Amino acid sequence: MPIKTLTFDLFGTILDLGSSLKSHIGDMLAAQDTAVTTEEFWDRQRARQRLEQFQDSLMLQGHGGYLETVRRAYLHTLRSFGLDHVAQDGNQVDAFMAQWQGLRPFPDVLPALPILHRNFRLVVLSNGDPAFLEHLVTHQVPWNFDDVISVSAVGMFKPHPTVYQYAAHRLGTASRDLCMVSSNSFDVVGAVACGYAGAYVNRYGMPYEETPFRPSLQTTDFSDLNDALQALSAR
Repeated sequence: MPIKTLTFDLFGTILDLGSSLKSHIGDMLAAQDTAVTTEEFWDRQRARQRLEQFQDSLMLQGHGGYLETVRRAYLHTLRSFGLDHVAQDGNQVDAFMAQWQGLRPFPDVLPALPILHRNFRLVVLSNGDPAFLEHLVTHQVPWNFDDVISVSAVGMFKPHPTVYQYAAHRLGTASRDLCMVSSNSFDVVGAVACGYAGAYVNRYGMPYEETPFRPSLQTTDFSDLNDALQALSAR
């Protein structure tokens, strides 16, 4: 399996959303009369954000913007926990959204990228908006990726198949020469269904989806990703 290019998910795979955002959520909750924990809030918000993205794609609404799905999910989560007054406070909502500009990478990412780059092209394939991605890869992930691809080019969120097909076309390579690296199992499923190899970086100890579209390899972080990919390419 001669993999030549790695396409990386950004949010939750390269960038550690939890450590970057939970502190702000915890402070917000501490100021409210609520027993809701930070983990409860965060888990519900992330699930809601995925639903927002899936709904947009299923209803052919186009790519309305990653940060817009974040905002909608945040408002819905606040209201689901009875925190309507926070949802109606534009300053508090804006303060949460501002935290996304400072997302930080997982500590294992930056040491691994130059090692991976010895053998593969490194490309970001993300649900993020182009301007947001440009900010993140310039200021938050100091690495010169070979390309940064936003799904906005096809108007669908991952895991819609047109995303992976478009990326292969843009990169001028066959799907079989690509490997999707993601901590989101649905992302690996979508890529494998389109002919990619799939590297499931299981940072969160979650079971993989019940699907025939299995990952080609599984790791817990980036520290042993290169060795696993080399072994896969040698098969």
